[in-house]
Amino acid sequence: MNGSAERGEPQSIMDAAVLANALLGGGLPPEAEFHLWEAGLSYHLDDVAEQHLRQAEALAPQHAAVLIGLYRFYFYKGRLADALTVAKLCLEKAARENKLAADWHDVAAGDAAFGHYENILPRFYLFTLKGYAYLQMRLGNLDEGRAAVVKLLELDPSDKVGAKVLLDVLNRMGLDEDG
Repeated sequence: MNGSAERGEPQSIMDAAVLANALLGGGLPPEAEFHLWEAGLSYHLDDVAEQHLRQAEALAPQHAAVLIGLYRFYFYKGRLADALTVAKLCLEKAARENKLAADWHDVAAGDAAFGHYENILPRFYLFTLKGYAYLQMRLGNLDEGRAAVVKLLELDPSDKVGAKVLLDVLNRMGLDEDG
């Protein structure tokens, strides 16, 4: 079994982790980076890959590269509740990095440069909130998912992160239930 998705995912985990490391503070210890690489190489071996990710986390707790690696691993393995746990940690980190309110409900459009897509920290916050919203929806927490999507559109009215797609899905679900 040597499909392109199987080959592609380990690389994308590491690509995301390297990007996060470069853009969100750097400082990833070499040992943690080693474990991220090993997690990518052993992606097809769930227990081994997860152990490497957990070792990276122990070496660099709360580092964006490690959190993104964990998130992507759980997401693509279909472990959505675990991915949501990591998404919440990412959201907390993104709030701290952007000096925003800890509770995303309390964040306002003027609190960061959300409208400037080139600003990596506000963009990280928006994409993290989008992931949180999506996972809430997938796990059946539709009200929480909708609230997060509405907040995204408030923070990013030009919808650079594509939150409207999630809102459209929610609205169609509501129509299906009524009809």
